[in-house]
Amino acid sequence: QVQLVESGGGLVQPGGSLRLSCAASGAIFGIYDMSWYRQAPGKQRELVAVMTSGGFTNYADSVKGRFTISRVTAKNTVYLQMNSLEPEDTAVYYCKLRYRPGYDYWGQGTQVTVSS
Repeated sequence: QVQLVESGGGLVQPGGSLRLSCAASGAIFGIYDMSWYRQAPGKQRELVAVMTSGGFTNYADSVKGRFTISRVTAKNTVYLQMNSLEPEDTAVYYCKLRYRPGYDYWGQGTQVTVSS
């Protein structure tokens, strides 16, 4: 069993910043592909950022240049630094751990609200 605990969400004004964290615990035996997703009301869940076990990253076009995914391996923690936030970024943000092909673990989600 793997548990993912997300934190760092909240209310921020447009142009502000937030840093989300996702701490993994349980049956962790290495470095895994990790992703951040988000889901806005009435929208499908969308992929925001990916970091592979090899350290490669990729981002949705809508967040390129504003969001950065990173990790601290010793803490089994993945982060999402979000800068220049826009109202369109308002969503519940989820982290996902790819444990094996076709076998994923998800965090509980953390709310990010961008509003003036």
